Amino acid sequence: MSKGEDRLIRWIARQCPIGRGVAIGIGDDMASVRVGRRELLITVDMLMDGVDFDTRRHPPQRIGRKALAASLSDCAAMAVRPRYALVSVALPEEWTLRQANQLYRGLSATARAFECGIIGGDTNSWRRPLVIDVIVLAEPWPGTRPVRRSGMRPGDAVCVTGTLGGSIAGHHLDFTPRVAEAHALAGRLGRKLHAMMDLSDGLSTDADRLAAASGCGIELFEQALLASASAAARRLARRDGRSVLEHVLNDGEDFELLFAADPSGLPRIALNCPWRQVGMATAGRGVWLRSASGRRRLRRGGWEHWRG
Repeated sequence: MSKGEDRLIRWIARQCPIGRGVAIGIGDDMASVRVGRRELLITVDMLMDGVDFDTRRHPPQRIGRKALAASLSDCAAMAVRPRYALVSVALPEEWTLRQANQLYRGLSATARAFECGIIGGDTNSWRRPLVIDVIVLAEPWPGTRPVRRSGMRPGDAVCVTGTLGGSIAGHHLDFTPRVAEAHALAGRLGRKLHAMMDLSDGLSTDADRLAAASGCGIELFEQALLASASAAARRLARRDGRSVLEHVLNDGEDFELLFAADPSGLPRIALNCPWRQVGMATAGRGVWLRSASGRRRLRRGGWEHWRG
């Protein structure tokens, strides 16, 4: 049997049935539990040297910023309000106190910017590369509900915020989590916002996850995807022999929003960032690409942990 992150997650979910008080379990961007009369949403992200950052090239402050921002992007994916964070680190033994301080300066500055207090965690050291694990606790914004991956319907407009591709040029460290934009979408679209997630593993991979969670398909429009390409994606395409479209579909770590909504509600939406419709939901299954030459099935080409 082949390995793969998604395959493992599905197996774990079967072993861990949703218990009492759990509204959302394994398989979405955050879990949701009831605590008294309140709903509490929880996410966790582990970042590792050599996979998510490179301590030989990236300053500790930028690494710390990314570590918290990645979990805040999960809050954006569900349009909820981040409140508190817990940070656990495995520091390399050769690191200095100054490096550790810089790491936490990046974490704390990001926490202040999003009004998400760091309230605890754990600190270890070892003779291995840096590992950071961040838990964020969140709550629904007043008057809105968390947006899940599973609500997309055939006929929905499929949209993205920002630009895509080329994140390795720096965006993957310095992106701004779309917490405010997600809040605005949920507030303005209401029940017309049917599904949403963040783009962390590449559009081709994450669109397939959104389609599978919702039980329908997605048709992406090639021209709209090319219009959404970042300047970095275009520069990389000129150098590495891959097309701009490949970068848009497969680079990953864009940390933008992928959302599906009733198209009747979209014309009046204004956000603090660019957004565009890049496709539509269909009654079929899987992800398809519509171009001038026809329609073809898209395979996942983005990132997946533990492949083999």
